[in-house]
Amino acid sequence: MSHRRAWMMTPLETPPLPLTGGCQCGAVRYTISGPPVVFYLCHCTECQTQSSSAFGESLRVRLADFDITGPTKVFLRPIAKGGHQTCTFCEICGTRLTHQRDGYGDKLNVKAGTLDDAQWLVPAGHIWASSKQAHMDLAAYDLVYPHQPETDTDLEARWRAMTPAWHPEG
Repeated sequence: MSHRRAWMMTPLETPPLPLTGGCQCGAVRYTISGPPVVFYLCHCTECQTQSSSAFGESLRVRLADFDITGPTKVFLRPIAKGGHQTCTFCEICGTRLTHQRDGYGDKLNVKAGTLDDAQWLVPAGHIWASSKQAHMDLAAYDLVYPHQPETDTDLEARWRAMTPAWHPEG
């Protein structure tokens, strides 16, 4: 059974808040005190390079719900998709923890692989599927965008439907 079908029949069992996570060496820790806004996978070549994997995992949260402690470095860099991205890394081990693009406003993306418990996560959708790795089969998902979607409205609505314990209003 596909992940999409599974979430449509059974909502995700979301862990209690706050969510916690950190870098690979443990020097940097963070807490997410409010429900995430959306979780999706990005298949752009930048995320593939950054993650050394087939995609990047982005868990968007409100800045007001995010607290980070420990030695971090912040880098501002232009991105091929246009605009700039602010990236936060552990100063000691180099683990990338967050990124924030122009236009995110009061939100940022936590690299979901840095959560202490990421086993419960199922993506609301996929972006930049036009550059996905050939072995990735996205047929089970109906929210698949060939590039960056103009808005995240549909991804966020799907995420709210998937996480009713956190978003009872749907």
